[in-house]
Amino acid sequence: MRVYNFAAGPAMLPFEVLEQARAELLDWRGSGMSVMEISHRSKAFVAVASEAEADLRDLLSVPPDYKVLFLQGGATLQFAGIPLNLAPVGATVDYVNTGAWSTKAIAEAKRHANVHVVADGKASDYFAIPAESGWRPTPGAAYLHYTPNETISGVEFHFIPAASVPLVADVSSTILSRPLDVSRFGLLYAGAQKNIGPSGLTVVIVRDDLLGRARSTLPGVLDYQAVAAEGSMLNTPPTFAWYLSGLVFRWIKAQGGLVAMGARNLAKASLLYGYIDGSDWYSNPIEKSSRSWMNVPFRLRDAALESAFSREATAAGLTNLDGHRSVGGMRASLYNAMPLEGVEALVAFMRDFAKRHG
Repeated sequence: MRVYNFAAGPAMLPFEVLEQARAELLDWRGSGMSVMEISHRSKAFVAVASEAEADLRDLLSVPPDYKVLFLQGGATLQFAGIPLNLAPVGATVDYVNTGAWSTKAIAEAKRHANVHVVADGKASDYFAIPAESGWRPTPGAAYLHYTPNETISGVEFHFIPAASVPLVADVSSTILSRPLDVSRFGLLYAGAQKNIGPSGLTVVIVRDDLLGRARSTLPGVLDYQAVAAEGSMLNTPPTFAWYLSGLVFRWIKAQGGLVAMGARNLAKASLLYGYIDGSDWYSNPIEKSSRSWMNVPFRLRDAALESAFSREATAAGLTNLDGHRSVGGMRASLYNAMPLEGVEALVAFMRDFAKRHG
């Protein structure tokens, strides 16, 4: 039986995409082979890759002066790749710290550049986005980096920061969840395993004028210009993940594109937050203006019942609701593939659990 999978990542994929992949698994487009067995340099796979890039560009309205790269290593590898590509030795780079993933990006960047934290959400225990009016950017910084959505704590930017230097964002958990003005950014990067496709693929969208700045000691597989010159095939790419991501892009377009996705995701988040706020059994610690659409952490009135909640929810077909090990509690991730019916089922379960244990 299929369950409603609320995992933060790898996350659930659209059922229709999985069905298509299953149908094509042994004989892809009449080739007599799986897509996993086809050379990445064959005309057939190059067509798959080109279609996927074209659909992603169309969905995000990517301007023509940006390269779209399909890479390996996860978003975490880009924590190093970004300063090594964009910041000369000795340069200062600016970061906004809003939680666990920002902290990880900052720690890695410090190995390669002088990091200046322009704002830190620590004063709010990372339960709110620091007011932009209090940020202290560095004049002439190589770039300004921020994490629009923190999956662990559940805080999200609902604005794009102003920046006089290239703006860089880790959009792993928000990409394709609603419209986004790519032209406001110098570089966007995202691990695939939330809204794009399966794990193993990372997308980087980088403005052309930022290419060619990589340090001479940087390995070629991390050099954005070198990768772009080879159509993201400098080495063998994760072909199956790329293929599946292309199916997801087509699925999103069939759902009505990012405007429709945004409306659907807002409806899901509003339903869950609305129930939590109206209940004396559950609570969400995040400042309302900073609440994530994608990751909703919540606490039970009696923390001793969290294990029972998780166990009973799993039995009811509502899986992976445990909060991150570093913060505890519960967490529901509501990425694109989660249907509204899944959130309705979760709310119904929460209501019933409170009634039975009250």
